[in-house]
Amino acid sequence: MTPSTSSPGGRLVELDWLRIGAFGLLILYHVGMFYVSWDWHVKSPRLIPALEVPMRLMSPWRMSLLFVVSGAATALLAAGGRPLAGPRTRRLLWPLLFGMAVVVPPQAYLEVVEKVGYAGSYLDFLALYYTGYGGFCRGDDCLDLPTWNHLWFVAYLWVYTLAWAAGRGAWRRLGGRGPFTWPAWLAGGARLIWAPWLLFAAARIGLVQRFPTTHDLLHDHYMHVLYGSMFALGAMLFGHRDDRHGAWAAAVRLRWWALGLAVAASALSELGARWLGDGGPPPADGWLAALRANNALRQWAPIVALLGFARRHLAGRDHPWRAWVGGGVFAFYIVHQTVTVVAGHALAPLGWPLWVEAPALVALTVAGGVLAYEAARRVAWLQPVMGVAPRAISSTAAGAPARASCSRPPCASAAPGTRPPSGG
Repeated sequence: MTPSTSSPGGRLVELDWLRIGAFGLLILYHVGMFYVSWDWHVKSPRLIPALEVPMRLMSPWRMSLLFVVSGAATALLAAGGRPLAGPRTRRLLWPLLFGMAVVVPPQAYLEVVEKVGYAGSYLDFLALYYTGYGGFCRGDDCLDLPTWNHLWFVAYLWVYTLAWAAGRGAWRRLGGRGPFTWPAWLAGGARLIWAPWLLFAAARIGLVQRFPTTHDLLHDHYMHVLYGSMFALGAMLFGHRDDRHGAWAAAVRLRWWALGLAVAASALSELGARWLGDGGPPPADGWLAALRANNALRQWAPIVALLGFARRHLAGRDHPWRAWVGGGVFAFYIVHQTVTVVAGHALAPLGWPLWVEAPALVALTVAGGVLAYEAARRVAWLQPVMGVAPRAISSTAAGAPARASCSRPPCASAAPGTRPPSGG
């Protein structure tokens, strides 16, 4: 990368690099879901248990990071009083609707083929999909159709964006006055680490058991507290080019402390998981609360570290490929999981060695994203439904949304199984 004193349009390219890196991890994570013991849409008959450790390390913060980055990008897009609700609604809802209608159905079809032995054709399945058929069940666990699978992130991001736009409008009507001194307070001392951590720990202790993850927009209460707070922190703290609250500087100053805490919290979590997995007694309430507080630290400390290192080493460092890759991450996100599911289902019967098959699945997923993005760049009507900005306006502030995993509303598969560790 070539360092520069300014970036195109004054954008924070460190946010672009963070988003690009998060999407790269997302592709690897979803390919990994094909090979681990946790429940997913389709599964390889041959598992790779060693993948579960790095995936557990990523799981607590990978989605939260995307909401922080998206919150910062949303605030940058709204700078100078530019309209937000209408443009972002068009930017997010068209891909969501298109994805649910066209991109996601192959995932659901292969899921019911593998899990409930559905023998109908894909066209037969589409007739059931579009009419809301609810009979794909094993026991009490049924697949709700139509579904949004990994596109839940877009729906949540749209809701948080509208809430942010409404709050920003109310604040402007008050003349820019209000109780908004807390961002500067958070940037002082080590508060950027411990104050949000206390919020996330309280939410996890009080809500996670009562409201488990569903990715159902109306009933995912704990996740809304978590991801809505992450979005708000990103917008309020890191969504300003002038770092008016000093949050970027605080992240740089605290990056090594945050990294050390993240490593320590992850190590404690792994020890606890192995102890419980070896048949240890269930933890008492106090220990359970401590474990949840530790997991909250795993959610937030890595994000502070990543923000700090990105600011320290990537700010102003552009690359000719950054604009192309950054412009395509949303299109990659929309199609990547479908490509992984279809390609994984097709590769599994071939019996290739795992050291060949797994990299091939990664390569096919990347290639599918590249093809989808390049098609959208060249076909005008595909641009709004694939989240690709027209070339004439593609140099706006860092902003396209970012990934996700899990399944439909409510989150689950057509059959019960071992769940992946929650991103929360």
